[in-house]
Amino acid sequence: MTLLEKLRFRFGGLGRFVLYTSLLLPGAARAGAYEEYFQAIRMDNVYFLKQLMQRGMGPNLIEPKRGYTGLMLAIREDSMKAFDVLVNAPDVNLEAQATNGDTPLMLASFYGNVPVVKLLLARQVEVNRPGWTALHYAAINGSSEIVKLLLDASAYVDAESPDDKMTPVMLAAMRGRVAAVEVLRDNGADLSLKNKDGLTAMDLAKRYGQDGVIDALNEKPRQ
Repeated sequence: MTLLEKLRFRFGGLGRFVLYTSLLLPGAARAGAYEEYFQAIRMDNVYFLKQLMQRGMGPNLIEPKRGYTGLMLAIREDSMKAFDVLVNAPDVNLEAQATNGDTPLMLASFYGNVPVVKLLLARQVEVNRPGWTALHYAAINGSSEIVKLLLDASAYVDAESPDDKMTPVMLAAMRGRVAAVEVLRDNGADLSLKNKDGLTAMDLAKRYGQDGVIDALNEKPRQ
């Protein structure tokens, strides 16, 4: 499986939810409420979401397909009214991890949601972690603003992805994210590092025909 195929697989569609309500719901919750909870988030229907939460459905319920909490699903679906309700719930877990290890900050970075990234950083969520990081995801998305926000929050600029050993600047270079490459370059990204195939960011830019990135990598870092 190529790296691009891995990325497509990692960020593929949600598909149908597999529901195990008997394991996850309080006894008082009626049948189907679990599915309705996630549907309310996907539809950004705050009225029904609040009704379900008042019945005892908390902000950290998990859907089994990807292991997302309601907060993560709200980020993925860009359901910002639902997000506001969930993120302000007293017991919300801002460091929850999906089945593949994704966190709310990582999802917000991947989908380029600057206000959510700012909010989560203001609440001092973890920026650096083993494996994939929010900075990797911001580099894939290409949001130079989010890349800068994460670096200002002490994100490790040369973090390596598991297996492929891809750094954020390599991912940005491969996908032609010129602005993100420039921010990473200017903040000390090591352009000499190689991935597991022995390729640098410049090698990847050339392989994928990213001429704008090639020009950016040839420029000296701006201070």
